[in-house]
Amino acid sequence: MKDPRKARRQLIAIIKEIAAGNYTDDIMELTGPQYPDEIQEVAEAVGMMMVKIEAREFHLEQLYETIKHNALRTVTSIAQALGARDLYTEGHGERVGAYAERVGRRMDLGDRECERLRVAGMLHDIGKIGFSDRMFQNDDMAPDEAMMQEIRSHPQWGHDILAGLDFLGPALEYVHAHHERLDGRGYPRGLCDGQIPLGARIIAVADCFDAITTDRPYQKGRPPEDAFRILGEISGTALDEKVVECFVREVEENGLES
Repeated sequence: MKDPRKARRQLIAIIKEIAAGNYTDDIMELTGPQYPDEIQEVAEAVGMMMVKIEAREFHLEQLYETIKHNALRTVTSIAQALGARDLYTEGHGERVGAYAERVGRRMDLGDRECERLRVAGMLHDIGKIGFSDRMFQNDDMAPDEAMMQEIRSHPQWGHDILAGLDFLGPALEYVHAHHERLDGRGYPRGLCDGQIPLGARIIAVADCFDAITTDRPYQKGRPPEDAFRILGEISGTALDEKVVECFVREVEENGLES
């Protein structure tokens, strides 16, 4: 029979660990016949409580994942709905997300970060849902100041739309900052250099490339080689030079997104 005093100290220490969230099977040892009856009874009760708490937490995690999935599906559907108003945006978010994820993997950023890049790329233009009809009907004229203000506002609108989705984490800031420039001349906040997260820099390059190579009402899409040249010309001022180099290598080696 174990010394009751030592057994009580052992029991208290394990309960403190469990109370701190460090669940341990050590509690089950104290249910053995070598321990005093009172120690066994308390250990059994604590063990059952721990199992129930773990089961409840697992259920909550599953519920959270379901809510997260449904919320992401909803906002993605909203972003894709832009294609009904503007043919240029149809497929644009999916391609930007795919390019961004590929660049992230080439840069060894890890699975979680690459998934953030994919999601942020898909959602980066969701703020355009707030554009006026005039913006979508403007096929062949240069935008006036009012229209430019809408254009400069869409990253902020996108951030505001997505702000309540806590599970997006850093991806929310990637949406917010994807039109910032290293030289501080971007929008909506005029961030510069180190103020712009790497994820937003990656989205910016993918976004720019897809914009150049996609047909628009006022501009025929250009070949990848032209887009690579343009990206190179604005790297170091608007775009991150290392990201551009990585992006170009990735597309040259593994091809375009369709």
